[in-house]
Parts: sequence; C-alpha cells; structure tokens
Amino acid sequence: MPPTPPPRRPRLKKLPRNFYAGDTTEVARALLGMHLVHVRDGIAMRGRIVETEAYLGAHDLASHSSKGITPRTSIMYGPPGYAYVYLIYGMHHCMNVVTEAEGHGAAVLLRALEPVEHVEGNTKGPGLLCRALRIDRSLNGHDLLSENFYIADPGNTRDFNIVTCPRVGVAYAKEWAEADLRFYIEGNPWVSKK
Repeated sequence: MPPTPPPRRPRLKKLPRNFYAGDTTEVARALLGMHLVHVRDGIAMRGRIVETEAYLGAHDLASHSSKGITPRTSIMYGPPGYAYVYLIYGMHHCMNVVTEAEGHGAAVLLRALEPVEHVEGNTKGPGLLCRALRIDRSLNGHDLLSENFYIADPGNTRDFNIVTCPRVGVAYAKEWAEADLRFYIEGNPWVSKK
C-alpha cells in the first residue's frame, strides 16, 4: 500500500491592487482571515490576520495623515497596496496597509496575527507581530504585490463573526477616539485585546 501523501497546503492567492483601493473600513474587515507572508532568507513566515484598525485619512484625528504630508506620512498618500511601516516609542515597528485612492492618506493597521508557518514569538499586538515576522522600516513603502512580502487569500472559508469596537490608544483623537474602527475575529485567542 503506498504511503499517505502529506496534507496539501492551501493555495495562496496574492491580493490584487484593487483590493486595497477600496473603502478603508471595508478593507480592514476584509483583511481578517487573510495571510500576511514575509519571505526572508528563503523562509516564508506566514500568519493569519485576526485584528485590524482603520485610519480613514487626513480628517481622522487618530491618523498620522491628519498632520498632512510629511516625510513619515508620504507613503500613506501614495498608491494603495503598499506597506507603511513606522517605529513607535523608539523600539516597536508597526505595519499598515495603504488603502483608497492615491492622495487620500488612509491605511489599515495590522494589530494581531495567528501564527501559521515559521512564526516564532508572540503576535498579539502590532509591535509584537512585526518582531515575530521580522518587519522593520526597511519594508516601509514596499509593494505588497511583490514576491517576498505580501498578503494573500488562503482560499478557505471566512466562517467567523467580526467584533467591531473603538481603536486602541487613541484617546488624544477627540471624537475619533470612540469611533468603531477596530475589527477582530470573535473568539480568536490571538487577538491583542478583547
């Protein structure tokens, strides 16, 4: 009797540019369940996105783009489907996905990942997921349609409920602090903050 073949890995389909060009809130919700892939030294680190936050543009006082175009925020005003990676507190990297039309200044922050393959360490939080997937400012402005750093649809079912609530750590943003622009997969143990 021949040996049983190993289980097939899901076929990943890289997200197209027009996926990112959509409404930021809808993109933030649609990213849940997708896989973030970073290939480094020939190893594909992969995690399932389980938590996101939407930053809607210059009118959103919690968004970096609310300060206008600066050397730091210029990526946010570029075309959709690029990574916006920045450093906070001088030690933690955070990764965002640029959304909507060029010139809008919107992005989605990736807040938490469920490890899938070759991911070591805690991924419950934006800084931790970047550390685990070795994402740093060298990837700022990186095209997410590339071969070594991208987001893909694993092709499995999206059978989960989405929790909607206010974003984390934006108390300074006046009325925007309470906007329900944080999304996560209900019951997922990898969510950073319930």
